[in-house]
Amino acid sequence: MKTIRYFLIAIAAITFSSGHAQVSVNVNIETPPAWGPVGYSDVRYYYLPDLETYYDVSTSNYVYLNDGRWVRTRSLPSVYRNYDLYNEYKVVLTDYSGDRPYDNFKVHKVKYGKGYKGKPQKTIGPKPGKGNNKGGNGNDHNDNGNHNGKGNGNGKH
Repeated sequence: MKTIRYFLIAIAAITFSSGHAQVSVNVNIETPPAWGPVGYSDVRYYYLPDLETYYDVSTSNYVYLNDGRWVRTRSLPSVYRNYDLYNEYKVVLTDYSGDRPYDNFKVHKVKYGKGYKGKPQKTIGPKPGKGNNKGGNGNDHNDNGNHNGKGNGNGKH
């Protein structure tokens, strides 16, 4: 009888532990990168028009086409090693919450073509390195928000 009781306690402990781990994984969302635009703490994706690449805030991965397939990696391809994420424009995707932002790539590529500049942006943190050379924030831009053609320009959509 004691053996059955210990067995049931062990099963309950294992079940509780794995259920707890699943909850921990599901709520573990990364914070936005320092180069991310101010005012968007609850978005999952940025689109980087000059690179035709997405950034997934929740996993800290870049999502881009590589030989015709969408890949997720922790760093940009070496061809973009000199790309300045602090000073280049990021489109905040406030209207998408799935796992495949690239399903809308054709629309994003046209709407936010290379060289696209929406409203001015301010980054979350200062640019590391040689100091701030743009009025104290290390950026060329200040953010007032409206990135999807809608809203009131106050950074809230």
